[in-house]
Amino acid sequence: MQNLYLIPTLLAPDTHDQVLPPEVVNKVAELNTFFVENIKSARRFISSLKIGKVIDDITFYDLTKDSNYDDILTLMSQLSEDIGVLSEAGCPGVADPGAMAVDCAHQLGMKVHPIVGPSSILLALMGSGFNGQSFAFNGYLPIDKKERAKRIRELEKLSFQHDQTQLFMETPYRNNQMLESIIQSCNPNTKLSVAVDITAPTQVIKTQTVARWKQEKSLDLHKRPAIFSFGR
Repeated sequence: MQNLYLIPTLLAPDTHDQVLPPEVVNKVAELNTFFVENIKSARRFISSLKIGKVIDDITFYDLTKDSNYDDILTLMSQLSEDIGVLSEAGCPGVADPGAMAVDCAHQLGMKVHPIVGPSSILLALMGSGFNGQSFAFNGYLPIDKKERAKRIRELEKLSFQHDQTQLFMETPYRNNQMLESIIQSCNPNTKLSVAVDITAPTQVIKTQTVARWKQEKSLDLHKRPAIFSFGR
């Protein structure tokens, strides 16, 4: 039976020894066909493992949010070898286009193997102190200021009414604007957790009320990967 392996990648540079289990390295060494979110970063990640593979001997296929499902299904149906899926960062298939390859694999009767590795969403949830029994990841919020503020208030309300942790993210260069929007839009007593640079030496995870975030002066989020969450 043909196999599909979901292979986690790094969230922060030079953290292989801290976050990647041996199975990740072993499986990358075995496979020669990968569906990847970004070919350049996938090649860089495999090279960083120092496993002696010749990068030019590996076949990479693009798998992005714009990929066509039928095209991916047809392509996978024509392959006979085992396949690896690599996200640009973290776990493929979780807030990631790798889910499309997994769906195709199930349709084709392939055996699917998720491999343990770093997930910024789960690590942020673990470090937040919020409800880990009921939670939702909402991806990116609207760019428009009014629509973003409206969505922030909706997530704040959901977290309070249902005791359901609401996680979301922003493009790193807009993180400071996101934090400012939250401060302006939310009740001062609402709890907000921010997890930045997860798994990196510069990692910061902090949970406090919006009122205390308003007084926060030391944490600059600009161009630093971050996960935001509301909870009780």
